[in-house]
Amino acid sequence: MATTPGTRKLQPIIIKRVKKTTHAHHGGAWKIAYADFVTAMMAFFLLMWLLGSTAKGDLQGIASYFNSPMKVEMAGGSGAGSASSVVPGGGRDLTRTTGEVRRTDGSTMDPKKIGQDNSLKLEQARQDARRMAALRARIEEMIESNPKLREFRSQIKLEVTSDGLEIQIVDAQNRPMFDTGSAIVKPYMHDILRAVGGALNGIENRVSLAGHTDAAPYGNGDRGYGNWELSADRANASRRELVAAGMPDDKLVRVVGLAASDLLDKKNALAPLNRRISIVVLTRDAESRLFGNARLEGNDAVKAIATELAREQKKPEGADAPAAPAGAAPAATPGRAQP
Repeated sequence: MATTPGTRKLQPIIIKRVKKTTHAHHGGAWKIAYADFVTAMMAFFLLMWLLGSTAKGDLQGIASYFNSPMKVEMAGGSGAGSASSVVPGGGRDLTRTTGEVRRTDGSTMDPKKIGQDNSLKLEQARQDARRMAALRARIEEMIESNPKLREFRSQIKLEVTSDGLEIQIVDAQNRPMFDTGSAIVKPYMHDILRAVGGALNGIENRVSLAGHTDAAPYGNGDRGYGNWELSADRANASRRELVAAGMPDDKLVRVVGLAASDLLDKKNALAPLNRRISIVVLTRDAESRLFGNARLEGNDAVKAIATELAREQKKPEGADAPAAPAGAAPAATPGRAQP
């Protein structure tokens, strides 16, 4: 079609419309995965914390439970199945971990303090051993210089032990220390006890005193008075003699009657030397052990040194043995063998 001159050709109008589209919704799956990861890490942290704060014995109990749960459940005990708490004693165990504030208790001591205590104990043991040796030498010299005491030398036994200086006055076959079946001191026993008491005057260590009898039954035992009462009465009578001779009464830590529970001659329970009075001048360590207040630290070393020093001072075997019996035995009181 022809166009008229002077007219324009119409151009088509093109309209571009941009269509806005939204992205598809991704959902919250990633949040769930992240939450699972955080939960797993928390569980792992708690597991490490529990393993670090649980005692070795509890860990073994837990392992035993999972190895054989029925066995632990049936047998009972302190396994995991019988615990009332998931973390028994966790607060105390936390103090053992690195980085925590450690609480001090009575069982924790400074190593330097322990070393000082041990050194002090060792020095005390040496002083006691020297003191016991000097006291033994003084008593032996006193016996040898006194004609009365020298006559009864065979009945006085001296020995330095780990507990201290043990002075034993024993019966002889024809020379008893007390009247038969009583606590009345014989004259010669009176002289011995007075001499020993004078030698113990001014000592620094404390003294233990014990009375012993043989195994012969006492005639009036059925009336409530037997060897136990007799040995205690004889020990107390000896105490009075020692104190009267000058030994301070407050130096005695105990006076006991042991009857025939600690025989000197175990092969012959009726032997005369089983009837005796034992006087022990105690070391400081022995006194502590007697009253049960000794520290555990260093005691073995103290005992070892005390025993070694006592062995050095000990006389050859047989030096203090009682004299052989002379003559026939006296007639026994009816109902009672020699006490």
